[in-house]
Amino acid sequence: MTDDELKALVAGLAVAQDRTDEQMKRTDEQMKRTDEKLERMGINLANIGQNQGDVAEEFFFNSLANDTHLGSIHFDDIEKNGHKRRGKTEEEYDIIMTNGDAIGIVEVKYKAHENDLDKLDRKMQNFKKLFPIYQNYKQYGAIASFHINDAAKREALRRGYFVLQRCGDLVHTESSEHLTVL
Repeated sequence: MTDDELKALVAGLAVAQDRTDEQMKRTDEQMKRTDEKLERMGINLANIGQNQGDVAEEFFFNSLANDTHLGSIHFDDIEKNGHKRRGKTEEEYDIIMTNGDAIGIVEVKYKAHENDLDKLDRKMQNFKKLFPIYQNYKQYGAIASFHINDAAKREALRRGYFVLQRCGDLVHTESSEHLTVL
C-alpha cells in the first residue's frame, strides 16, 4: 500500500468515524427523549396503583366509620393513615380503630395477596412499640380488600385476622329536587 493510498484510507476512516459519532449523538438524544417519555409513563402507571389503593382506603374507612365493628367488637374511634416513627421502627397504618381496651388495625389493599399478610404481621408486632400507651390493650388485625384470593383469605383467617370485603347493597343514591323525566 502506497503512502497516498494509506492517507486516503485514514481520511476515509476519519470521515466514517465522524458520521458514526454524529449518528451515535442522535441516537443518544433519541434515547434520552424516549427515557423521559417512559419515565413520565412510569409515573402515570404508578399513580394508577396508588389511586386504586386510595379508593379502597376511602371505601373501607367510610364503611367502618358508619359501622365501627370488627366482628362483634365495637370500637369508639376510627383514624386513617396513621404514620409513626420511634427510633428505627417506622410504620404507616391504613386504619386504626380504638375503644377503651382494644385496638383494631386494618391493612387495606385494592387486591390482597398472601405477602400482604406478612406486612400486616410486622405492623401488628410493631404497633405497641410505636404506641406504648396501648401496651395493655387487646389488639386485633384485619385485612380489607376489594379482592382477596381464596388462599390468602384462608391464610388470613388461620393467622387470626378479620377479612373485610365488599358485598351487598352498597349503592348510595342522591338526587336533586329537579329530576329530569323523559
